Amino acid sequence: MTTTAEVGTLIIRVPVQFKRRGGRKLIITPEGATEAVATPANIDDTLVRTLVKAHRWRRRLETGKAKSITDLAEQEKMTIAYVAKLWPLTCLAPDIVAAILDGRQPRGLSVNRMLQNIPESWDEQRRLWDFPVGR
Repeated sequence: MTTTAEVGTLIIRVPVQFKRRGGRKLIITPEGATEAVATPANIDDTLVRTLVKAHRWRRRLETGKAKSITDLAEQEKMTIAYVAKLWPLTCLAPDIVAAILDGRQPRGLSVNRMLQNIPESWDEQRRLWDFPVGR
């Protein structure tokens, strides 16, 4: 005896509302519903975009898509000085990069602050920008 199961679509309806507060979208759950509160990450979009840009440029040079920083600046329609200014961001300690991408960077850390002085030593970077030292 062969039986076949009917394959159907399961539809789940959850009565929620979306509201904007301070530029953020909030999900308003129905009364009595258990709320899961997520801690918002402190992601600095400007810092993340700048790091990504610098690492993208580095990959272009490493893969030969750009022959030099001068060539890279021409391709990106940027000044050589700007490319050279961001270049040291490609030499940050890996845990610092991870913390920035996760939004766990110390309060007050910004692109401008970082670009004022980027030490070569990873421990010195951690000390200067208030990250845990000795990783």
